[in-house]
Amino acid sequence: MSRPQLPRTDDVRTRRFRSCLGRFATGVTVVTFDGPGGRRGFTANSFTSVSMDPPLVLVAVARGARAHDELPGRPFAINVLGAEQQALALHFAGRPQVEPEWIDDGTAPRLAGVLAHLECRPWRTYDGGDHSLHVGEVVDFDYRAGDLLGFANSRFVAVQEPVLGMEHLL
Repeated sequence: MSRPQLPRTDDVRTRRFRSCLGRFATGVTVVTFDGPGGRRGFTANSFTSVSMDPPLVLVAVARGARAHDELPGRPFAINVLGAEQQALALHFAGRPQVEPEWIDDGTAPRLAGVLAHLECRPWRTYDGGDHSLHVGEVVDFDYRAGDLLGFANSRFVAVQEPVLGMEHLL
């Protein structure tokens, strides 16, 4: 199979690279923290687990994001959104849709009603090209049943909770 021949400009290559990465579905999260300017949050799908012992997770933050310079060294929460929370994802992506409900009883502020949350204290920050990679040590977490809000091919998608999971394999 031959590869498509496209002009090799940075814009075309960047769009194609983004489209290629979009073939990998991700969950949608909102990262929340208290910054120097007050309560902050931003939508992120560049989130992954790193380690079980110690319990570590990673979120990538674009250098051009307003929260980029405020997050380092601060406790943060990863809020995993349910399929019904697309308006919340858009709100924290800069398109206000809803008024978020906050919970302030832990290490970092978090959002009410999310599918899962992980409260983190800062562990390490690494250079990641046009992003910074923030690794947090999970100090508290919880989750509920429900469908996941996913993102694939530049669209939100609902990822149904399986009837039978892989718990029996673990």
